[in-house]
Amino acid sequence: MPSGGWARRSGFHGRVAVVPGAKRNGLAEVSYGIGMRPDGVRPDRGCPPSVRRVSSRAAGRLIATTAGTRAGMSDLHVPGAQLVERVLSAHPWLPWLTSAAVMGLSGNRRARRAALRGAGSLALASTAASVAAKSASGRRTSGPHVDGALPCGHIAAATAFVTAALLESPRLGVALVPLATAATAARIRTRSPADVVEGAVLGVVLAVATCRWWPLRVDEPAEAARPNVPVPALPAGRGLIVVVNSDAGGDTPAEAELRTLLPQAEIRVCDSSVDLHLVLDRAAKDVLDRQGSALGVTGGDGTVNAAAVIAAETGLPLAVFPGGTLNHFATDLGLPTLKATADAVEAGCGGAVDLGRVTGAGPRTYFLNTFSIGVYPELVRAREARETRLGKWPALCVGLLRVLADGTSSEVAIDGRRRRVWLLFAGNSRYEPAGFAPSYRRSLDDGLLDIRIVDGKHPFARTRLITAFLTGTLARSRVYQATTATRLRIDGVGQSGDYTRDGEVSPAADTLTLDKSAHALTVYLPAPQ
Repeated sequence: MPSGGWARRSGFHGRVAVVPGAKRNGLAEVSYGIGMRPDGVRPDRGCPPSVRRVSSRAAGRLIATTAGTRAGMSDLHVPGAQLVERVLSAHPWLPWLTSAAVMGLSGNRRARRAALRGAGSLALASTAASVAAKSASGRRTSGPHVDGALPCGHIAAATAFVTAALLESPRLGVALVPLATAATAARIRTRSPADVVEGAVLGVVLAVATCRWWPLRVDEPAEAARPNVPVPALPAGRGLIVVVNSDAGGDTPAEAELRTLLPQAEIRVCDSSVDLHLVLDRAAKDVLDRQGSALGVTGGDGTVNAAAVIAAETGLPLAVFPGGTLNHFATDLGLPTLKATADAVEAGCGGAVDLGRVTGAGPRTYFLNTFSIGVYPELVRAREARETRLGKWPALCVGLLRVLADGTSSEVAIDGRRRRVWLLFAGNSRYEPAGFAPSYRRSLDDGLLDIRIVDGKHPFARTRLITAFLTGTLARSRVYQATTATRLRIDGVGQSGDYTRDGEVSPAADTLTLDKSAHALTVYLPAPQ
């Protein structure tokens, strides 16, 4: 239909016959205007003529402005936008999945969390945009209707990924902003501004919403991990004996790096054919006999646990070099790398932390991080049975599925009260965040045990627990209970088998008592910034 005729029929003053559509030079003709129904009947019939004239002029200006904006955007030249547009058209998720892979393989804990949160946010945003598009498509009817704006899925995914990275690591997020900007500019050339804006808003909202299920971690040392105890400064590691567990699950061998960082330290490598406890005990005696200064250990939390007990008994300060898969204790101390610990050793900064204590029929044992009974020991055994064949993380996932499917609850007495539990967790000091899976500690010397119990008496306890975790309502779930205590007695543990401490499985006596040994261990800590 000629544009002038369309303008006259619709009551507009001026030749405006186009709206955003993307058919002819980025624009498309329409057969009816704002203010007219598809059947040609004016919905404003009966309104005063002056109102019709004002509304017609306003609608004409709106269409002209939108059309001009779209035309201007299509001619906009942004450096690199065309290249990004071609890449995104062929492989829309490639830049973000590549970024996630690079961050995940970096070895940096913040980067790894940014990669996980970013990938999850990207998947959520893509799914949400796809569902919105399909829902809108299902509501369309035949006729010359102009579709409303829909969020751009590619922009939603890009914005979600970058926002998630910003939440976990502002530096990484800022580094990704130029790529997201180029992607946005490329999409503006082919989508309306409203689509792009709605996609960006959707991505930001979903990335922030992930914090409900996975709270942000505070990457700061625990309050107790501040230098407050005098320990000897050891330039170049002089007087330090470090035992390196070669079987620890770290990504790279630690021995060569330690020899570079602390050339005067004595490094002793313990392989699988030698008893780790004997090597640690011999090293501690040599430090004392030579009037040395400190004992060091490199490995995961189980290895550090063994060294911590010996250091506490002999009164030696302990230098914890992270060399395992997770290194919870070293991270809470503020020592995420071998270099961080080496710097602390040379600076001579130290502090005292608590040890969790387990007393039963046999020798007393200790834990730096956590103690648990119930399905967790089963999970550890299931992981160890598959670890050699599958690797640690795949074996852990397979073991978790098996335990969730086949695990059984245990009947014990907790401080004299009979309980059926799927899991009893005790943390050495209070863990954060409250109401979620325990992740980190703000204090290592508060004198408290963090107690969390998954009740097994309720029907479908495992299903309800998983549902509560996924919906972010774990703190209000009836199957999940959290409290703190200074002492806890557990009877009937021997009937259910074993317990774990710092990821290591041990046989359980029928009665176990948990408490704390306050300020029992002296450790090297990072120097104040």
